[in-house]
Amino acid sequence: MPDFVSRTALVTGASTGLGFALARRLVDDGATVILHAPDRESGERALEELTKDGAEPLRLRLVVADFTRMSEVFSLAGELARTAGSLDLLVNNAAIAGPERRTRTEDGHEVTLQVNYLAPYVITRALTDALTAAHGRVVNIASALHRGGSIAWNDLDRRQGYYLPLPVYAQSKLALAMFTRTLAETAHGAFGAVSVDPGNVKTAMLKVYGQVGRPAAEVAAEIATLCDPAHPVTDGGYYVRLESVAPGALVENASIRARLAKLSARLTEIH
Repeated sequence: MPDFVSRTALVTGASTGLGFALARRLVDDGATVILHAPDRESGERALEELTKDGAEPLRLRLVVADFTRMSEVFSLAGELARTAGSLDLLVNNAAIAGPERRTRTEDGHEVTLQVNYLAPYVITRALTDALTAAHGRVVNIASALHRGGSIAWNDLDRRQGYYLPLPVYAQSKLALAMFTRTLAETAHGAFGAVSVDPGNVKTAMLKVYGQVGRPAAEVAAEIATLCDPAHPVTDGGYYVRLESVAPGALVENASIRARLAKLSARLTEIH
């Protein structure tokens, strides 16, 4: 069983679904958990349920940011950078399915790209010092759908042409997997980074795609193992459950990843 005593973890999208199940597992294994929620109501419900199940309130902290608003993402990133000190674990779990209709945020981005990629990019970049201080680990929740994805370099926000939900989701998860590999390389061992495809998980998002999956608690137990610093992983690796496998070809392409890194820095104004 993983041992997270005296370790601090941040889990995004932790008020429901897989994120909540993972937060519960990490708390049960001894971690102090910073739970991110998109709104205070859902976050407080999650805290209430965890404490009702026996979690110590002092080992729980709620942070709130709506990832469809970059102003809130940057505000949260700044707050965490100021207060985290050191961070043993960052799990970028928050995600949405591609909406049925083309949807842009108030920031002008396609909403799936912003929530699933740009927001975790900003949060992670803000916390590199905290992760370095703890020699921590970043675990990005990916998807097998990244293999069929592509980066629409000239239309990243999908403003033109025929819109379909699945390609925008695949693009967002491809970008996250590519970022994971780049992050591991640029950290030079100061902290680790892996991405993991949890498979089909029984959550509200999966229902959007009309599929069934494994219980979130079962999947959370596997991800907790990858989160455990005592569990050896391939830095920058892509995992399916607990097995390191080759990701999609674009993830392995260093020049394409460098192009994405430059574009991400420009879009977020983080250099």
